Amino acid sequence: MQHDAGIPHDWARIRTLDMHTAGEPLRIVLGGFPDLGGGPVLARRRRAQEQFDLWRKRLMWEPRGHANMYGCVVLPAAKADADFAVLFMHNAGWSTMCGHGIIAVAIAAERIGLVDRDRARSGIRIDTPAGRVVARVSTDPSGRAMTSFLNVESFLADAGQTVSVPGLGEVNYDLAFGGAFYAYVDAESIGLTCDSRHLGQLAEAGKAIKNAIIRDRCIEHPDPGAADLGFLYGTIFTAAAETPQHHSRHVCIFADGEVDRSPTGTGVSGRLAILRARHELAVGERCVIESILGTTFEGRIDSETTCGSHEAVIPEVTGAAHVTGVHTFVVDPLDPLSEGFLLA
Repeated sequence: MQHDAGIPHDWARIRTLDMHTAGEPLRIVLGGFPDLGGGPVLARRRRAQEQFDLWRKRLMWEPRGHANMYGCVVLPAAKADADFAVLFMHNAGWSTMCGHGIIAVAIAAERIGLVDRDRARSGIRIDTPAGRVVARVSTDPSGRAMTSFLNVESFLADAGQTVSVPGLGEVNYDLAFGGAFYAYVDAESIGLTCDSRHLGQLAEAGKAIKNAIIRDRCIEHPDPGAADLGFLYGTIFTAAAETPQHHSRHVCIFADGEVDRSPTGTGVSGRLAILRARHELAVGERCVIESILGTTFEGRIDSETTCGSHEAVIPEVTGAAHVTGVHTFVVDPLDPLSEGFLLA
């Protein structure tokens, strides 16, 4: 029996809804992914890493994806009071949280019927490996779909740190958590410019800084039950905004040299914690942060809290996302490249 343009019925099929948030892709798996079981999302993340990483490669890597592809799997809720759970993936593995992904998946949730309009407007409760986030969907005056989400506790972990980086010398950085740990580096301090013309330099420097910090220190999340969160996810270069009314610009280099096209939602969250710790941003005050493309997220400190011994904030991040396609991917069992590949 054959159907779907002659594709045999026994070939594996994976259905996705593809979107982008401020230019950063999100491939949302709607069906065909292996069952990751129940339990906490961190436990399901571990299960995905250990047993089902081949499926991540099939969707993120070439020929179905590319080195800068990003995706997620929507899962049954981890807790009874949540609407659903989500697990994020990229070129090198599985994320702990993703802001641009939450913005897109919240909009998608209403479109595909995971939640109704009232829930989407009042607040979708989403379980992630880093914890619970709450996302509200709205429309701007032009009718564009927007999401504002309250993120997990975000905090400045270490200010004014220095690391020796081959080819760059001594690099100063702040370490902060916004759902993942990032090293924040002033781009100008090491002679870099945060625009697309210098993409290759930014990617190489970001990888080098990340690897140097990993060699130099251990990183631990203060929650004793969240040991899996204790790793450096990427480097965020900060720079002056190109648009005068904006606060600043971010270029995030994460995973295996992947370059975020958006301002990075978890990165904005960590940056808000840094700005609050420096008394440069008040609770309730808004700031707009640009991406390498000039697209923006708006950040706001909703409230102050603690995380372990750290003073922390609950950040709110707002951005827009758009649908780019609906796909059914298949796996030809005779294809020697069916498991995916990446060309550096």
